[in-house]
Order: sequence, then structure tokens, then C-alpha cells
Amino acid sequence: MQRTNLSFAPASPAASSPREKPAPGGLCAIHQPNLFPRLTTLAKLFAADYWIVLDDVQFTRRDYQHRARLAAIDAPSRQQWLSIPTHLPSGRPTLIRDALIEDVELARRRTAGMLRQNFGTSPHWPSLAQALDPVWASFATRRTAVVAETSTSVLLDLLGWRGRIFSSSLLSARPGRSLRLADLAAATGARAYLCGTGGMTYLDLVPFAARNITVAAFQPPITGIWSTARRLSALWALASLGPDTLASRLRAVADDHAALGATARELRPSGTSV
Repeated sequence: MQRTNLSFAPASPAASSPREKPAPGGLCAIHQPNLFPRLTTLAKLFAADYWIVLDDVQFTRRDYQHRARLAAIDAPSRQQWLSIPTHLPSGRPTLIRDALIEDVELARRRTAGMLRQNFGTSPHWPSLAQALDPVWASFATRRTAVVAETSTSVLLDLLGWRGRIFSSSLLSARPGRSLRLADLAAATGARAYLCGTGGMTYLDLVPFAARNITVAAFQPPITGIWSTARRLSALWALASLGPDTLASRLRAVADDHAALGATARELRPSGTSV
């Protein structure tokens, strides 16, 4: 199976800068492109050596592919949705990669304005605002998925992530939910797949075992900044703590899961699902 790096795709700032190759093996995370992702999602990607952007599955309006929940820097209970108006050319079956932004200029202005409104008083806002320049440039593609992916990759870059990004649409994989995820993980050369709590409810471990890939459950903390991590965009924690402090918190979580991936036993086919 050909190994494909997203650096061949134009709008990915995470892949446009040179990266050190992660250690052989390592952890792989597979996740749809999310607009300014929640802290739990960003932490899972940060803990992985490889992120496969799942861009060739159906777009879901009630998910986070085109929206994020923001909170005022000084009042996290005061929350609002940031959404990019999105047109689905093929209706409900439209794939994430094919979704188009409606009124690009208006969407870009509203997005920038809402971020400034919520986080502009943070002492970390000037550096954060500068780091977001690639996001504003990505609106020119008219692709909601490109904006969402870029919004994630710039945050990962800002936090010092050294992994690699792949695109599922450029990788070969067999049909079937768990079988496909196992094939995609194997394409990166990873030896462990980092799975969120939702995925663990349906994942069939057998295809991963056949690929000699361990499945490791991602379990972030639940107190402090993590108490709202499943709801709020990671922008709130980043604007509250700053890149250095948040990166330290994410590294601690990543270290825990790296150890889990290194010490987990190889899976053996059992014919059961998790």
C-alpha cells in the first residue's frame, strides 16, 4: 500500500513545513477534519505520531466538520456556536471533501470576528491571531474541509506537534468500518491505533490484530481545563493558558498514551467486537 503524505496537497500548513520523521511504529489517529477542534480531539491528535484526515466519508451537519463551540475567555459558561455556512452539492450523500463554503468572504469575516470577540482580550491573542493567517487564506479554496483541517493543523503547529498528516482519500483501504480503519492505520506504518471513547463502542479488533496493530483507548483527564474539553473548542484553553502551558499539558497526556501504546499486548483475533 502506497504511503501518501498530505504535504502533496496544497492547503495544509502542517505539511508545508519540514518535519522530522516520527520514530518507526508509533501511534496513529484517524479523525474527520474538525473546525477549531475540541480540546479532547486536539489532544488525541497531539498524542499521535500520524493523523489521517478522514475526508472521504459523508458530511454531517450536526457534527463538528463546519462548526465549533466557543466561549468567552473570561466567562466559559457563556458559549456560542461558530459555524461556516456550507453547501452540499450532492445533498446528504456529499462527502466531507466535497462540501463547499457559501459566501466565502462573509464566512471568513464572521469567523475572524467571532474569534476576536471571544478571545481578543487574552494576552496570548496577538500571537494566536498571527498563527491563524493560514486559516484565513484557506477560505479561498471554498472547501469547508480544507478550512477545518487547516484550523487544526495550525493549532498543532503552534503547540509544537511533530507528527505527519495523511489524507484518507489518497490511501487504499477495503470497505467495512473497522476493516477500513485498520487498513488506513497500517498505511502509515503505525503499530498502534489511538481510538476515542466513541469508537471503542463499535470497533472490531480483529482487523487490527491481523495487521499486528494494537488498539489503545484515548482517555484524557476530566478535571481542570479538561472539564469542558469535550464541548469547547481548544481555542479557549489555548487563549487562556497560552501555547507553552497548553503544550506542556498535552505532552503529559501524550506521554501517558505513548507508554500505553508501547507496552500494550498484541491483539489476537477473537471474532468479537468492542
